This record gives sequence, structure tokens and C-alpha cells, in this order.
Amino acid sequence: MSASPLTPIDYIAAGYWQDFLAGRPVAGGMAYEAELHHCTLDESLASLQRIDTLLSQIRRDMMKFGTWNEAVLLADERYRNFMVFLAFYAGRVLAKQWQYTPHWFGEFELRKRYPALPLLTDDFYQHMAVVYRNDVEDTDKPNATDSLFFALEPIGLRLFGHIDRPFQAVQGGQVASGLYQAVSARLPNAIDNNHALPIATERATKDVTETIVPQHSRQSIQTNTDAVNHTSYNELQTTPEVVQTEAISAKPNLSTASLESSTAQTTAAESVQVNLKQTELKPAIKPIIKEAPTPELFSQLLTELDEIEVLQIAGKTEYEQARKVLDQFEQHIAKQDKPRAQVTFSQQHLAAKQQALLKLQDAAHAGNSAAMLRLAMYELLGEGVNADKVAGMEAGVEWVKQAASKDDSRAQRLLSKLYYQGFGVPQDMTNGKYWLEQAAKNGHAEAASLMSQWQQAQTLISTQKQEQHSLKRYQLLFAVIIVIAILIFIIV
Repeated sequence: MSASPLTPIDYIAAGYWQDFLAGRPVAGGMAYEAELHHCTLDESLASLQRIDTLLSQIRRDMMKFGTWNEAVLLADERYRNFMVFLAFYAGRVLAKQWQYTPHWFGEFELRKRYPALPLLTDDFYQHMAVVYRNDVEDTDKPNATDSLFFALEPIGLRLFGHIDRPFQAVQGGQVASGLYQAVSARLPNAIDNNHALPIATERATKDVTETIVPQHSRQSIQTNTDAVNHTSYNELQTTPEVVQTEAISAKPNLSTASLESSTAQTTAAESVQVNLKQTELKPAIKPIIKEAPTPELFSQLLTELDEIEVLQIAGKTEYEQARKVLDQFEQHIAKQDKPRAQVTFSQQHLAAKQQALLKLQDAAHAGNSAAMLRLAMYELLGEGVNADKVAGMEAGVEWVKQAASKDDSRAQRLLSKLYYQGFGVPQDMTNGKYWLEQAAKNGHAEAASLMSQWQQAQTLISTQKQEQHSLKRYQLLFAVIIVIAILIFIIV
């Protein structure tokens, strides 16, 4: 691989990057260039999460303003340059983790070098790929394509993927839902096929920790509430073996978890530092996740809770304290290759999660709709404060309804889905449509887009019925005229 000559795309990739750093426009222009500069593209894994957030925002904005059209945008050179630049950047970040210089192949080189790849000529997302590591030398080996990364695929899925527009990976399996997930799945020496977190080198470990645990979460957090002393909660790690925990001293670049719980019976909370035992990891590439651990219904809710702001007056402190802890669990679960119910945690972590859920419940009782929704999610998943799953399901639905009654568009959209799918409630299309309308009225972009599409469909159906009715009238009139003509002919 290292002896391969530079391709035209290698020069283009280098040119795009140098132009971006120097603030020079690329030929043909590039959409969202200013927003990319705000993402701070420092070649870290954390920057890929910032890009994924930007892509999600672009998607919502396009849906909101009625410009969400893949074919139209791919015909626009500025948008094509935008996606190609992101692909070049993701390849650059990934190759850096492997301490390798990225090498780009276009469709011609790919077909010549990897004839077994099922490339589609008219697929924009498959027309280029990067070689990001040098441990697969021969292209005739069965795993030769493991060193390839089709970086445009997760970008396309993030922008345009939906139930009627699935993305199929040219290398097989499911396309990752974003650049961060796609790159993390390919980090070196860091993947256990069950559930080890991607930690490649000391530098990669630092990047991942900074990505998953914000700096302020790694420091002791002082609050104005005497009853709660919340401390840092670092990245969680589990292994396929039984999780073993022990108290340790914090060290740089070592993933630990510091948990501090408090109860009404104690006068001071104890700080618990937990180290989850790691097994020896073999150099391997993590397979692309075939099914997300968390159902889409709730993974979308978590995204909306972070990205759609709804004014909250009560329970803000309790909600934020609970969210900081629960986010660590969710970020870890999201990286697994199995359903969330099969992900195991130590007793210390489970105790910390239970304390966070109780804080969430306090915030929900105080009237915080975000807390209601998050608590509802855990109850509906069977992970809430209710031990009985049936009671938990009922409580979850009630929390969603309470939040929806407070005009929280996120809750109204979720409630419409519950009714449409019959999840936790009897399936009811009328109620589903009602709550979808309410979410749209309160500014939920996806709900507004769906209502617009529904109204267009209703208009088409109405027009078709009118045309059919008119045709029947004309046919009847024509038949009457023929009958009268026959009678006149007979009489005359």
C-alpha cells in the first residue's frame, strides 16, 4: 500500500485541506464552510461529533424549509464539495489514528484494485474511498478491503437516510449513522467484538475521553444544594467477562468512573472510584453495527432532548445532575453491538444510575418536561424506578402525556409515535394524528414536514376523487344522450 503512487484524488484531498486552513475557497464553492470553521476541525475524534451535530442540524433545517431533496442537492456543486470535503477530513482523522498517510482511490482505481467490490457506477457515495492503514498488503486476500473506508456513506445517511431511503454499505452490513461512529469502529488495536470501547493509542484514548466526557464533567462539580454533592463521572468501560471493580487513584489517560451518591439517611456522600477491568485486546476491526442497541424511537428522543430547546422553570438543577450521569451510560450503550438489555454494568454503576433516576423523578414531579420524557424513556424500556415492567410501561406513558400537555413538542411527537405504533397504548391513528398536529403547531420540524406531506397526499386524494366523480358524471350524461338519440331515431 505504501508503495502505491499518488492518485488524482490524493492531490485533491490535500488541496481541499490546505485551502480550508488558509481560508481560500475551493473551485465551485463549498456549502456551510463558515459553519465548518466553527466546528474546530483539529483532526480529533471529538471534531467528528461536532460535524455529526452540524449534519443533523442541516437536515432539520432543510426539512423545515422544504429543501430536503437529495437529488437536487447532489446536483449542486457546492453541496457535493461540502460532502467530499467532510469525507476527506474523516479519512484524515482515521488515518492519523493509525499513524498512516491517507491514500484515496477513485472509482477507476477501486475497480482495478478491488474487482470483487460491488460498486454502483451511479452511486455518489461509492465513487471514492480512503486506505487508512497498512496492515493488509495484498488485494487478493479475503480481508483486503478492510483497509478501505467509504467516508461518504455515513455522511449521506446522516443527511438523507430514512425508512424509504436505506443506505447499503458497499462492503456489506449497515452504514454507520455518523462519522464519529464510523471512524470509532475502525480504530486500531481497540475493538473487542463484544463490547470493548475504542481506545487505540494514548492520543486516541485522550480524544475519546474528551469526546465522551466534557471537561467540566471530569472535575468536581459544586452545587448550591447542600443535600447533593455531585462529582465527576468518567467514561464507562465493560468487558465480556464479569465486571470487576476496585478503588484506584486517578491517572492521566486512564478511563475511570468517580461516582458519589447521597441519600436522606447519610450526612455526607462517599466518593466511589471504579475501574472496570479490561481484557487483552487483539488487533481487529469492529464490524459495523447491524442494529442499534437502543430503539430508534428513543435514540431520536435523546437527540431531540439535546438539540431542541424547551424553556424549563422547575427542576433544572436535579435534571442537569441526573442527565450528566445518565449520558455516560447512554454514550457507552450506543457503542455496543447488542441490545441495551444485554449490556452489563457493575453494582457501583447501577447504584449511580438508580440515584440519577431518582433525581430525574424529582425533577419530573417538579414539572420539568425534559425530565418527564427522559424518565418515561427508561420506564418504557423497563429500566426505570418501577421494578414491575407493566407498572413501568403505564408510568412511562403517563409521563409522556404529562409532558405533552405542557406543550412540549418533543413529547407530543413521541406520543404520536406511541399511538401510531401501539407502543404502551392501544394503537389509535386518530390520536396519533392529533398529537402529530400539536407537535407541528409547537414548532417540531419533523412533525411539520410530515403534516405537510400528509396534507399534500390528502389534496391529491381529494383531487383524484373529484376527477373520478366528474368522469362518472360525464359517462352518465353520455349514456343519457345516447339513449335519447336512439329514442328520437326510433320515433322519427
